[in-house]
Amino acid sequence: MATAKCGHPSAKEAMVDIDIKSKSSQPHWYERHIQPCVAELLGSALFIFIGCLSVVEDAEGTGRLQPALAHGLALGLTIAILGDISGGHFNPAVSLGVWLIGGLNITMLIPYWVSQLCGGMIGAGLAKAVAASERYVNASGGAFSSIVSDEQIPSVLVGEIVMTTFLVLAVCMGAINGKTKTPLAPFCIGFTVTVDILAGGGVSGACMNPARAFGPAVIANYWDYHWVYWVGPMVAALLVGVLVRLLIGDRTTRLLLK
Repeated sequence: MATAKCGHPSAKEAMVDIDIKSKSSQPHWYERHIQPCVAELLGSALFIFIGCLSVVEDAEGTGRLQPALAHGLALGLTIAILGDISGGHFNPAVSLGVWLIGGLNITMLIPYWVSQLCGGMIGAGLAKAVAASERYVNASGGAFSSIVSDEQIPSVLVGEIVMTTFLVLAVCMGAINGKTKTPLAPFCIGFTVTVDILAGGGVSGACMNPARAFGPAVIANYWDYHWVYWVGPMVAALLVGVLVRLLIGDRTTRLLLK
């Protein structure tokens, strides 16, 4: 008792103090479960709004340059400002790849997907609201209309798998893998989208993102060959998950040969 009276805390007081500190250091349930989904919804809406609008309002003579720069810069900036809240996925394929390498809790995977798809519809709806109606119709609302015959499906599917592999690999290695992650990851990821569109936009439209395909498909009611833009990116996410987990991930990520 004399020790406590001299200004030193008792054992009970010390335990209470430790308990309070541990509780205050844990994020609030809102920050753990709700806020990341809000960030994914908002980020997906902003990114897909810019992406759809860049396609609808594509100035003559710019070719793929305008959509490539708009998508890449919008994604990089959105990841930079919202990434610390949710990880900055804004893409169901990216969320799948991140979950596969241990960067996302499985309980958040479906909520992330729902948020991203809803954000895609909001972004595409906003693009329709501000775009000139004639241009909107001519561009199918920013939906992917590269495939006009069944003969194109193999090349488009392979193109989407390869380009999305590049994108998901940039996310997993640049933002999550401990050995290779970098503070420049948001802009590396954005640049990956830009180069994919510049290189493969003429092959498949360079979607790489089911939410980017889904939003304008719903708003413009354009569903031709829509499944390709789900299968390609999701297969790519599985490939990246296997590649990182088995071969190129760091010791905490790899499952073998640690």
